[in-house]
Amino acid sequence: MTRIKVMVVDDSAVVRQVVTELLGEDPDIEVIAACADPILAIARMKVQWPDVIVLDVEMPRMDGITFLKKIMAERPTPVVICSTLAASGAKTSIEALAAGAVAIITKPTLGLKQFLVDASDDLVTAVKAAAKANVRKSVAVPVREKNTADVIMSAADKHTAMIQTTERVVALGTSTGGTQALEVVLTALPRVTPGIVIVQHMPEKFTAEFANRLNGLCQIEVREAKNNDRVVPGRALIAPGGKHMLLRRTGAQYYVEVMDGPLVNRHRPSVDVLFRSVAKCAGANALGVIMTGMGDDGAAGLMEMRTAGAHTVAQDEESCVVFGMPKEAIKRGGVERTVTLTAIPREIMGQLRL
Repeated sequence: MTRIKVMVVDDSAVVRQVVTELLGEDPDIEVIAACADPILAIARMKVQWPDVIVLDVEMPRMDGITFLKKIMAERPTPVVICSTLAASGAKTSIEALAAGAVAIITKPTLGLKQFLVDASDDLVTAVKAAAKANVRKSVAVPVREKNTADVIMSAADKHTAMIQTTERVVALGTSTGGTQALEVVLTALPRVTPGIVIVQHMPEKFTAEFANRLNGLCQIEVREAKNNDRVVPGRALIAPGGKHMLLRRTGAQYYVEVMDGPLVNRHRPSVDVLFRSVAKCAGANALGVIMTGMGDDGAAGLMEMRTAGAHTVAQDEESCVVFGMPKEAIKRGGVERTVTLTAIPREIMGQLRL
């Protein structure tokens, strides 16, 4: 099998050395170049074009965002962003995802070498997933454990979900490619929409910047969820990275609980956790939407939502970066219908007419 050709572009000699060594240990990956800045990378790419680029965002001579946009305009190539967890790193990384990057690997400002060694599995997995992604349309990095939503809360039964009300809730779950897909969906919504709760697989500290960016683009309010935030029409709440988000209900009012807990389906936040809570608390008052993403997080939860009376929709294969999550949900019987990405806003607005 042909090995994945990777180029590392980072102004840190330590990062270049460690990333090259870690990736080189995998028999399916070949690091063809490690460059200190994009100018050197461009020169090297004239000789041999990589299958995947591991890219820093803050570099001298040319920043990573400018380099990324140049690549996407010339020859779209999967890019994995390797960025610090600092606020500045989060902001530029979100810009990179919007420009077409497919994954984020976070790195600390201190203890960098040991961190990269500890995160080697995530790095290798991200590179392999990026190599398969459709970069014309963007990879959140999977983590290791494989729990189900049982570790957070029990499943709903037919008596659990409260009776139907006029308050509607829309639950969206997405991963690989979701940052761009959510932008398409949320920017198309008018000010009057059902309340929306979202899980996008994304590292800690990045979801706040992502929500802020969307809030500046959308007519609706978009923000990173805080514990006890109300779910109200015209507002979308995004689960914070590193925390689970659950829907709760008091009377006819919905709110969210943001909490710690074990990884579920190798993720925190987990789509399955959100969807299960929506099945229990909203039942037929809800719409569940599963979108582009790698793996199967959300498939079980969407089935629970459908069993509880909710309407359920999956993004179609053609418009997905990775069809893993929707495909698995369809296979398990949790999807009523499959629609294109651009049709999802219409499905959301249909909730107001039920």
